[in-house]
Amino acid sequence: MTGTSGWQPRHDDPLFILAMDHRESFGKTLFDVKGDDPDQGQAAAMRSAKQLIYEGLQKALPSVTPGRIGVLVDERYGQGVIDAVKSGGQPMVLAIPIEASGHEWFTLEWGDQWLEHVNAVRPDYAKVLIHDNPDFDAARREQQFSSLAHVSHGLREAGVPLLCELLVPGTDTQIDQAGHDTRAYDRDIRPGLVVRVIADNQAHGVEPALWKVEGLETVEAARQVAGQAKAGGRAADLIVLGRDAPAEQLGHWLEVASQVDAFVGFAIGRSIWEDAVREYEEPGQTEGARARARDTIADRYLGFISHWTS
Repeated sequence: MTGTSGWQPRHDDPLFILAMDHRESFGKTLFDVKGDDPDQGQAAAMRSAKQLIYEGLQKALPSVTPGRIGVLVDERYGQGVIDAVKSGGQPMVLAIPIEASGHEWFTLEWGDQWLEHVNAVRPDYAKVLIHDNPDFDAARREQQFSSLAHVSHGLREAGVPLLCELLVPGTDTQIDQAGHDTRAYDRDIRPGLVVRVIADNQAHGVEPALWKVEGLETVEAARQVAGQAKAGGRAADLIVLGRDAPAEQLGHWLEVASQVDAFVGFAIGRSIWEDAVREYEEPGQTEGARARARDTIADRYLGFISHWTS
């Protein structure tokens, strides 16, 4: 682990990742970038914003105990953050994404050169984002399984753990079954789908060290998902992702996960920093605004940790 002396997350010594690997959505939402093609000024502003988020995380660092701070950040706009983490000497876990941003199906960011990027950075985790559902197109799913198994094998050979972020959006039929109620879908339908998707990936040789999953509404559902992640004696653990959920809902997801041993932390992004970055950009990027943004990011991050440790 980067600066962590081989430390591995556990339920009682968790990993709290601040996720800022957003690229296409980061530019579109906050910097008015069209078509994921920023001009020089926009790209510079995006790099600066990632540095600001990292400064907020650094401010929180002394207050995180037990557990470890982690950062999930991209090379495209966050190379400065990657360099700071690797050279800073702080006990911070580093994860980088290797999927291309803004794609419906899993696509590697650098094509055949993806493993060279991983070996150059040597992160603690290489992360992939996948959208899947047992009722999605079978042929496309098989293609995705094949690509993910290739990555899983390559990372295992390279000695870099895989972090698999799994989103399971409902199909039109499933959303109809939930009465077009997102909370009902999350509570009644999604847990079983997540179990099936994890099992399908495992059957195709996709073996992450960490599954990054959407929060579960009940402890029973969290145990069900965790049971599949660990099926067959696997050592895989799970962390909760944020999904830009309202703070109240996200706090509930964390409180649920904190009651299940296989869950070892979280990876939350926009719910922590999106408003803070927007408010910093709007008044003209004054030093006072930057300090307020740092404080907001640190406070929100620590606030989510409190849901785990309370």
